Amino acid sequence: MGGGGSAKKRTKRKDPLWARLTVVFGAVLMLTSGAAVVGTKVMIGQATGDIAQRNLLGGAGKSDAEGGASLDGPIDMLLLGVDARERWAADDVRSDSIIILHIPATHDQAYLISIPRDTEAHIPSRPKSGWSGGNGKINAAFEVGARNGGGWEGGAQLMAETIQRLTDVSFDGAAIINFGGFKNVIDTLGTVKICVSHEVKSKHMSFVDGKPMWNADAKKTGKKMTPVLHKKGCQEMEGWAALDYSRQRYGLPGGDYDRQQNQQQLIKAMARKATDGGMLTKPAKLQQLVKTAGKALVLDTGGVPIENFIFTMRGVTANELTMLKTNNGTFNGNGNGNEALSEETLAMFRAVKQDKLAEFVFTHPEVISTRK
Repeated sequence: MGGGGSAKKRTKRKDPLWARLTVVFGAVLMLTSGAAVVGTKVMIGQATGDIAQRNLLGGAGKSDAEGGASLDGPIDMLLLGVDARERWAADDVRSDSIIILHIPATHDQAYLISIPRDTEAHIPSRPKSGWSGGNGKINAAFEVGARNGGGWEGGAQLMAETIQRLTDVSFDGAAIINFGGFKNVIDTLGTVKICVSHEVKSKHMSFVDGKPMWNADAKKTGKKMTPVLHKKGCQEMEGWAALDYSRQRYGLPGGDYDRQQNQQQLIKAMARKATDGGMLTKPAKLQQLVKTAGKALVLDTGGVPIENFIFTMRGVTANELTMLKTNNGTFNGNGNGNEALSEETLAMFRAVKQDKLAEFVFTHPEVISTRK
């Protein structure tokens, strides 16, 4: 990586605890669903009052010319998942899950686009972090921005600015979610239906006496460990299983690209379970779900009240959530052994910028994810 200082100061470590899993807008979509939502902005405001809000966008927010703080036009959100082995850890952390949520100006459809974590990008300078700018893997931007007291806020800002430079997409808001909160959201739902496309053995969890455990904890028991096996086919998964399946990439034919699609699939499954399960029609359960989700995330709505943000997107349901692939779902080399966004993917982001993504998808159906 070029530029001042090194963006890789640490030794190689195991896969992140919840490896690139960002599901915050699974939670947000669960708060919407058109006429199915019971309650008012006041109720939503009360339920979301404890959600931590920070400036996560820095200079990557939409300008006045792009709509500014208005929610009348298209809405673009940056969703980040971080490797936080300690609660709200600020140091030695990377954002290994990068998803852009695009909602067109009609506010009746939503698209999820994952950016591969190894994509080579120019990370802008960050004097506070001792970083003068240079190229590197895009997931390093969060770690660089978090240095020297920048924390999660500084990490998200530098990531947002890096992505804006790469894709030319500016954002209305951003969110970061943690592992424990994610599991609790699914547990509040009960289970989610996931269709496993390829059987895969977990690299992270095993059964001990029939109980699922993280491998590190399982080894401490000294008992026989049986790796968790996610079998092909559609099934109802508890929170721990859905989380573990969505972390897998080794043993899958598409590697990290399969994992990206599995993450998007999980977001859609969560939204579908909330709407189909009737949770949105029961005020008490809705509030429980919102509060559970709120404990899982840090949010930036660009200065717009959260209740207004959520209410604006109330027409988007799981059925209108389209999952899109970058780089046609496979590694795209840039000639020097690093990964880059393909010309088709860059064209897709231009369509996001111009709010013409529906037309792009119609003429490029191959970008649609095959996950159910």
